[in-house]
Amino acid sequence: MQLKRSFDKETMIKILKGGLISATGAFGLYILNSIGQIEVANPLLVSFFAWVIPMATNMIKEWLKGE
Repeated sequence: MQLKRSFDKETMIKILKGGLISATGAFGLYILNSIGQIEVANPLLVSFFAWVIPMATNMIKEWLKGE
């Protein structure tokens, strides 16, 4: 059982899996910019935010969840 305002092993695994999923999307943005399909001023920055924001949102949600 997860306690409120803490991370257990299962929660950390969920967060890391979510991070991998969002990193895939961020990598896709970077690749599309590299081959010229989309035009972004700073593709590394956009990819970073596309990875970090969903992961941080998931971490906050998991932090507040529990009993």
